[in-house]
Amino acid sequence: MTAIMIGIFLGLLYGGFFGGILGGFLGSWINKHYLKNHQGYTSRPGFNRQQAQSAFFNATFLVMGCLAKADGRVSEDEIQTASAIMSEMRLSDDQRRVAIKLFNKGKNQAVDIESHLRTFRQVAGSSTLIPMFLEIQLQAAYADGSLTQAERAVFTWVCSILGINNISFELLHKRFLAQQAFYQGKYQQQGNNNYQRQNSVSDIRQAYDVLGVKETASDTEVKSAYRKLMSQHHPDKLVAKGLPEEMMQVAKQKAQEIQGAYDTIRQHRKQR
Repeated sequence: MTAIMIGIFLGLLYGGFFGGILGGFLGSWINKHYLKNHQGYTSRPGFNRQQAQSAFFNATFLVMGCLAKADGRVSEDEIQTASAIMSEMRLSDDQRRVAIKLFNKGKNQAVDIESHLRTFRQVAGSSTLIPMFLEIQLQAAYADGSLTQAERAVFTWVCSILGINNISFELLHKRFLAQQAFYQGKYQQQGNNNYQRQNSVSDIRQAYDVLGVKETASDTEVKSAYRKLMSQHHPDKLVAKGLPEEMMQVAKQKAQEIQGAYDTIRQHRKQR
C-alpha cells in the first residue's frame, strides 16, 4: 500500500488530479510486480537470511558426508565430488576447513544431523531452497555413477524431515537424471558432429525431461515449465531466500542447464 500512496502523492504534487490517478496506478504496478518479486519471501516475519545461509551450509556438508558413508565406505569419487563442489563454491580457506569438518562429522552416525535438518527446514520454510539442497545432494550421491539402496534410504529419511513427499522427490530425481544425461551427451558431442546427428532424438527427449514436460506439450506449456524452473533456480532470488552466496555459482550452473534444454526444444520445434 505504501507504494500506491507515494505514487498518488507525487502524482498530485506534479500533475494534479489526473497525475494522482496515474501515480496510483504506477504505485499499484510496483506493489504487484516489483515488491512481490524482490521482497516476497524475505519479508516474512522472523526471517533471518544469515541464519538461513548458515543452516543451508551446515546441512549441505553434513548430509553430503552422511551419503558418502551410507554404503559403508567413502569412495575416492565421492571425496573428489565434495571437493569439486567446494571449489565451485569458491570457498575461502576458512570456509573450506569448516566444510571439510562438517563433511567428516556427517560420516559419523553418532552426530545429530536431524536437528540441523529441522533447523534448515524451519528457516527455509516453503521456499525453493529445499529442492536446490536436494539437487546438490543428488549431484554428490551420483559421484560414483549410481544411487545405492543405502543412499536412497538416506534421501527418504532426509525428505521426511524436510517435508518432501516421495512423488515430489521422484519428480526432482527424474529431472536431475535427465539433466545429467542431457549434458553428458552434449559434452561428448563436442567436436563430433556425427555423434550429435545420431543422438539428436535422444537429446530432445532428455531436454523435455529436464523441463518436466511431455513432447506433446504445447508451446505455452513448455514456456510455462521453463519459466517456473528458471524462477526456482534464479541465483539472486535463491540468495535472497537464504542460499549461501558461495553457492550462487552452483545455482547459475543449474539455471544455464535449464536454459540449454529450453533452447534445444525451441530450436527443434522451429525445424519441424
